[in-house]
Amino acid sequence: MTDPSAPLVTIAMPVFNGGLYVAAAVRSIVAQSFADWELLIIDDGSTDGALGRLSELADYRIRLIRDGRNLGLAARLNQAIEQARGRYFARMDHDDVAHPERLHHQLLYMEGNPAVDLLGTKCVAISEDYEILGEFPFSATHAEICRRPWLGFYLAHPTWLGRTDWFRRHRYAQPAPFRCEDQELLLRAHANSTYHALATPLLAYRVRNRVELRSLLRTRMTLSGVQCHYFWGRGQILAAATAVAAALARMAKDVLLPPTGDRRAEVATELPAEEHVWWTKWLTKMKQSARPAG
Repeated sequence: MTDPSAPLVTIAMPVFNGGLYVAAAVRSIVAQSFADWELLIIDDGSTDGALGRLSELADYRIRLIRDGRNLGLAARLNQAIEQARGRYFARMDHDDVAHPERLHHQLLYMEGNPAVDLLGTKCVAISEDYEILGEFPFSATHAEICRRPWLGFYLAHPTWLGRTDWFRRHRYAQPAPFRCEDQELLLRAHANSTYHALATPLLAYRVRNRVELRSLLRTRMTLSGVQCHYFWGRGQILAAATAVAAALARMAKDVLLPPTGDRRAEVATELPAEEHVWWTKWLTKMKQSARPAG
């Protein structure tokens, strides 16, 4: 039976040691123009005390879930999918900042396009200090997003919004592949699902200054294994071989040209001037609102 008090959309925000960023992320959800939502903040064993400072928000739509364990992102997202009351399910990372019209635009599109299962958006890349770096690569249609599945999918994980029923049919893999649970799900579901992304940047995605080479190489190797297993199991030998070759090429580049502290090279395009001005003001507002009182 449908719960008449249930919100239209559930937003899942797993948190592990969110520091000062988590307050800005939560405030960007509270500031949404669309108000019929619930936010599940799932503490994944944090030790920094940051979540305790969110009590000042006192918003009945926010549920904080804590059990003291560290289970990882995929497990926490599956937990949120299970507990979601909304007809739609959305992702949000604890260190990103949502555009105040994000939910409005995504839900409006989904309501008008019932054939679409999963909707993302274009992303603005920001630094650890809220500096705008540019825009990430972007694909809009399902055909574009899935054009080369052996290379991965451009559909930024923290921008996802889809029907909760779809997420319950396509839960995150357990045990989760190292730092590529989103790519595994997209690969597994793409043949019988429809993806789309809005061309409007509706999320500021935080890019960390420091990249650990060992972790990056492990992620690439893990994703290559996921892709190879998927394609090989379906008799797509060339696709499996291409995935492995692409991963090896990327890892060779990582080793020969290791990432530096300046992440601008990873961003494809500069943000248009008008959007840059707007996002600068919004990010400044969210940054200031997240500062501890006193």
